[in-house]
Amino acid sequence: MKESFRCIGRGVLSVALSMALSMVVLAVAAPAQAQAGKKNAGNRLLLAVSEGTSGGIDSSEALAKYRPLADLLGKAIGQPVVVTFVRSFDALEEGMKKDEFDLVMARPSDYPARGVRDYGYSLLATAKPDGQCYFIVHKESPLKKIEDAKGKQIIFPEKIAFMTKFCLAELRDRGLDSAKEQIKYAKEQGAVGWSVENKLADMGGVASYSSVGKNWEKDGNRILHKAPPQPYFPLIASQRVPADKIAKLQKALTGLEDSEDGKKALATIGVKGYNAEDSKRLLAMLAWLEKK
Repeated sequence: MKESFRCIGRGVLSVALSMALSMVVLAVAAPAQAQAGKKNAGNRLLLAVSEGTSGGIDSSEALAKYRPLADLLGKAIGQPVVVTFVRSFDALEEGMKKDEFDLVMARPSDYPARGVRDYGYSLLATAKPDGQCYFIVHKESPLKKIEDAKGKQIIFPEKIAFMTKFCLAELRDRGLDSAKEQIKYAKEQGAVGWSVENKLADMGGVASYSSVGKNWEKDGNRILHKAPPQPYFPLIASQRVPADKIAKLQKALTGLEDSEDGKKALATIGVKGYNAEDSKRLLAMLAWLEKK
């Protein structure tokens, strides 16, 4: 019996020593793995993508959607471009502030605009066509112009949505005080269209690039007013991306329409092409939105 206990004790001790040795090996290996990770990170560019509140896809769908574009951009610069999907506005802002992203492509255009103005990023290109706020009404609506909506029921996407900011800025410029108007907010742009279609609101505001905006007139309904076009889906680059690669990225973006692979990537994303431009329009848009 005593011999049995001694055997068991030796077995437990052996296991304990083996576990301790494994922990030592892992502790030694961890720094090397971390250094390897950093080295690999330096060999690729991280492209952060945000579709804002109008995008209803998850991370896996986003990776499949934007990988063709990322692959073409990576091929142009001879360096892998990896997509990361950022759903949270706060995470997108914080990531730009901390310069965690090499490239940022965001449909809430005010975020890339702040990336350029406040966080040292530079604008590579904006998508075609520009974005607009469409003010929509029912086909039987008596409203003739946007000013006629004063005192009426108005519905927009949720308050934090970029297009809501866009529409409210246009209301302001048209002399309607949003604080005094009867404005309701919906979770999604589809709900805005449904509310106007069913006469639960006299006027709604949606993005020109939304399915509601694209299809609104097909059933005889009217777009009462279109706000001025503004930069759409800007793609910006961190200040650590060298100038020669920025030039190659811009050339690749503007040339997507000229190749079959490029056309497929554009169709997958849902844009017609890209315009390489300086940041003047983008910064002017941000100033317009922030105007009191």
